[in-house]
Amino acid sequence: MNKGFQEIADAFLEKLRIAWDASDAGAYGALFTEDATYVIFIGEALIGREEIERNHVDVFARWQRGSKMAVKAIAIRPLTAEVCSVLTIGGIGEHHPTAYDKLQTFTLVQRAGSWLCAAFQNTAMSHEAKSRYNDGLA
Repeated sequence: MNKGFQEIADAFLEKLRIAWDASDAGAYGALFTEDATYVIFIGEALIGREEIERNHVDVFARWQRGSKMAVKAIAIRPLTAEVCSVLTIGGIGEHHPTAYDKLQTFTLVQRAGSWLCAAFQNTAMSHEAKSRYNDGLA
């Protein structure tokens, strides 16, 4: 992986995790471009930062209250000097370590000196992928 893009991806994912763990929909939404696309694992799309933030107010208050995020980049592909694609494994849970159960793709773009997500896709892992990425987790 390109070291510069590895650092960019790691820093972005850490901000994302911190916002999720704090149940902070505003901070979470601020990590996306104003026109971002966000496809959730059940096959619905959110369009734009405002909709992503508004949706996560409910997510954090209802369905994922108190949950913590685990996320790790497994592949990073620079597309231009200001755009990269990041493949991650991720999971949400109440216990540590949290098992990975999703594969996600982030398209990160540099805007005004900051790296934001312009497109996000979240997909449930197959049984085989769960076995591969969760080796050693109880």
